[in-house]
Amino acid sequence: MQQKPILLTILDVLSIIGLGVATYFALVYAPTEAVMGNVQRVFYFHVGTAWVGLVGFVLAAVSGIVYLITKDMKWDRFEVAAVEVSTMFFFITIVLGSIWARPAWNTWWTWDPRLTTAAVTELIYIAYFMLRAGIEDPEKRARFGAVYTLLGGISAPITFMVIRLFRTIHPVVIGNASAAAQGGFDMTPNMLTAMFIALGAFTIIFIDLMWHRIRIGALEEKVEHLKLKVSM
Repeated sequence: MQQKPILLTILDVLSIIGLGVATYFALVYAPTEAVMGNVQRVFYFHVGTAWVGLVGFVLAAVSGIVYLITKDMKWDRFEVAAVEVSTMFFFITIVLGSIWARPAWNTWWTWDPRLTTAAVTELIYIAYFMLRAGIEDPEKRARFGAVYTLLGGISAPITFMVIRLFRTIHPVVIGNASAAAQGGFDMTPNMLTAMFIALGAFTIIFIDLMWHRIRIGALEEKVEHLKLKVSM
């Protein structure tokens, strides 16, 4: 593997600092919400991880399109990295949402439209790895991944918009609130600051992890080519 770029090392450091700063703003700087209490602080990480999760799925779809046009394997590596990192962050989003839901809705889980579309999105990308692993030919695998992420990417905007289009108990914190929403709250300026800090921190962490995963993907590709040469 090539020597680690200095910029990537800087991103590693910024990621650690960003996570620490976001934690401080969420747990200390942001005021305690009047109705839900301290459990509301989960919201800042819930939104931050959801943001990078959904953005990553969209990026995977875009990279899939670019691969289908160019047939350049670097876009396949980019796509795999985006899906892998986003699936991890989106799983964290669902877990944090469940922790918040227990006191807010008196249940860990309910088949609300937002929760349902989020679960379906997560399962779509878990299936992506299972199906992709069953294809040995690298080019067929990349072509399959490109088409799959292109179709699967539709789930990201659906998951984002569903609470704005249908009656749901999931609150819309930014934008017009649903009349059926439960557990919503108005954000003070300090809460908004904590939320944007979390968004910025998780964006940096996402880019950092993506870069690392792309580098690992390049190494995996070299190993796979060597194995093919040996087997011939």
